[in-house]
Amino acid sequence: MNAPQQSTERYDFVVVSNRLPVDRVIAPDGSASWNRSPGGLVTALEPVMRAADGAWVGWAGQPDLDLEPFDNEGIRIVPVPLSAEELQRYYEGFSNDTLWPLYHDVIAPPSFHREWWESYVEVNRRFAERAAGIAAEGGTVWVQDYQLQLVPKMVRDLRPDLTIGFFNHIPFPPYGIYSQLPWRTQIVEGLLGADVIGFQRVADASNFSRAVRRLLGHLTRNPVIEVPEGAGVRRVIAKAFPISIDSRSFEQLAREPRIQARAREIREGLGNPRTVMLGVDRLDYTKGIGHRLKAYHELLREGRLNAEDVTLVQVANPSRERVEAYIQLRDEIELTVGRINGDFSTFGHNPVNYMHHGYPRDEMVALYLAADVMLVTALRDGMNLVAKEYVASRFDEDGVLILSEFTGASDELKRALLINPHDIEGLKEAMLRAIQMSRRDRSSRMRALRRRVLENDVARWSQRFLDALADVKRDRHGSDPDPLGELEWTVPRAPSS
Repeated sequence: MNAPQQSTERYDFVVVSNRLPVDRVIAPDGSASWNRSPGGLVTALEPVMRAADGAWVGWAGQPDLDLEPFDNEGIRIVPVPLSAEELQRYYEGFSNDTLWPLYHDVIAPPSFHREWWESYVEVNRRFAERAAGIAAEGGTVWVQDYQLQLVPKMVRDLRPDLTIGFFNHIPFPPYGIYSQLPWRTQIVEGLLGADVIGFQRVADASNFSRAVRRLLGHLTRNPVIEVPEGAGVRRVIAKAFPISIDSRSFEQLAREPRIQARAREIREGLGNPRTVMLGVDRLDYTKGIGHRLKAYHELLREGRLNAEDVTLVQVANPSRERVEAYIQLRDEIELTVGRINGDFSTFGHNPVNYMHHGYPRDEMVALYLAADVMLVTALRDGMNLVAKEYVASRFDEDGVLILSEFTGASDELKRALLINPHDIEGLKEAMLRAIQMSRRDRSSRMRALRRRVLENDVARWSQRFLDALADVKRDRHGSDPDPLGELEWTVPRAPSS
């Protein structure tokens, strides 16, 4: 590997992710500006990055765009250029047509192409060199997600003085599935370059440790993995750090009178049905959208639901529209929606309102307030933050969450109606139970769910992970002070309702 890029810039805390935390916006006059992305990760890390002299390394969102580093709202932004061909091979190819389906239990068959892997290695090397080139002596690097699984080892090879973390935002599959990957050993070795490897669920961490034992024979003692290094061993921590949301911001929005008025408008626009059910997903085969539509269609056909009393609103955010599996999925979903509406629509009322586009956060919170029942029927999901967004928004302690047991969120949100989305009859019964549930039962469940979401917010998630990294750094350097661990950076939390 090449030596890290020479730079006079040095930062104590470096975050590395596929995308930067800002989006490039082109004005009508051709001038460019940057808007902060709305994601929870940005919200959680912004305070610590400002306090720790932090930099964020990532792709700027457009191919063949080579930009110099710049400052944005107190954070140093360090763009990594990617060509159109690299995006096709590294991102659309290996990341999203090899790793994504494999890590989601092969719901769709993964594709294995050597040229995709070669591009993945090359792009990961570029990210690693950029991060290693700007990290201060003894600094901390935190790498995010499955697109960059080789980066931890590459950074360690370049800069063994650094403390390195990695967080996997999607599931890590059982070994019987993971073993299909031709480059399975290289990925595991890449991840073991980190000092702390975070997963969404305990099962994901266990799956990874088992892969380490099977492929490399390293000693594992939960949560420690002993990695031979020189004449000794390096202790790697691999454990669950379930991610969350900025729950305070969702509750604050939901309490605004304009958002509540918009929620009433939404219900009126739907014809004021007795029950509004809501699904909000990326249009992805892992989300179980077809399963919920099938269950809903059967309830209507059997006469157990009256089509004029209920409306299902399905928001399907466009996703990976050039990947064949996603093209086919969209056709299937829209055909099913058309069939349901064709069978049961009346003048002035459609049983399904389907939107194939995204909405800003304000509109989503209004939708959450308008919905009596939230449907999260994912077939496999690392966490599913939509479930937590719905709960955080329901300051009125109303609404029912139907939640797949195959989401990471189900480990925490146990007062939801937990379902197996493959069990269509069970899903139908859960829908009916949610619609018929008493206000007292709804409130009791929602209060418990809200306590969990408000206490375990994204600030607590990031603090737990950074505390684990700080512990590693202290173990390595003894009692030397750790500037990262001394920072006051926690995001204020919402008050309990």
